[in-house]
Amino acid sequence: MDKALIAETEAKMKSSIDSTQRELATIRTGKATTSLLDTVRVNYYGNMVPLNQTANVSAPEPRMLLIQPWEKAMVEEIKKAILKSDLGLNPTDDGMIIRIPIPQLTEERRKDLVRTVKLLAEEGRVRVRGLRRDANERLKHLEKEKAISEDESRKAQAEVQKLTDKYVESIDTILEHKQRDIMEV
Repeated sequence: MDKALIAETEAKMKSSIDSTQRELATIRTGKATTSLLDTVRVNYYGNMVPLNQTANVSAPEPRMLLIQPWEKAMVEEIKKAILKSDLGLNPTDDGMIIRIPIPQLTEERRKDLVRTVKLLAEEGRVRVRGLRRDANERLKHLEKEKAISEDESRKAQAEVQKLTDKYVESIDTILEHKQRDIMEV
C-alpha cells in the first residue's frame, strides 16, 4: 500500500514541477521564445483556442516572434488576442504575417520579473510540500488503522521526504536558470 502511495505522490510532484516550468516559460526574458505566447487564446469562429492552434509561431531572430496564421481572416483576431494578453507586446502585420518585436528589458523591469519568478517558484515549492504533508497524513492514518506497521510508516515518510527534497531542488534549479535568462542583457 505504501509503495502505491509513494508512486502516486511522486507523480503528483512531477506534475507540480511541470506546472511550475510552464508558468515560468510564459515570463518574458528579453529573448524571443514561442512559449511566451502559450497563454494567448484566440477567438476562432466563436471558440477560444490556444494561439498555436490557429497559426505557426516561430522565433527567427533573438528579438522577433513571427506568427503565420493558417487563415488570412485570423490576422486581426490574433493581433487583438496578443494585445489583450497583458504581455506588453505590440504586434504589427502586413496582412499575412504578424511580427512581434521583443523590446529590451530595463534593469528595473528585470528585477520585477525576478521577483515574480521567485514567487512562482515558491508556489511550486509550497505545492510539493503540500503533497508531502498529504502523503504523511495518509501514512499516519494507515498506521493508526493498523494497515501498516510503525516501521513501514517511518520508512515511507523518509522516502516521501527524499522525493520532496529532490523536487524542491529541481524547482530551485529551474528558478536559477530562469533568473540567469532574465538578468542576461
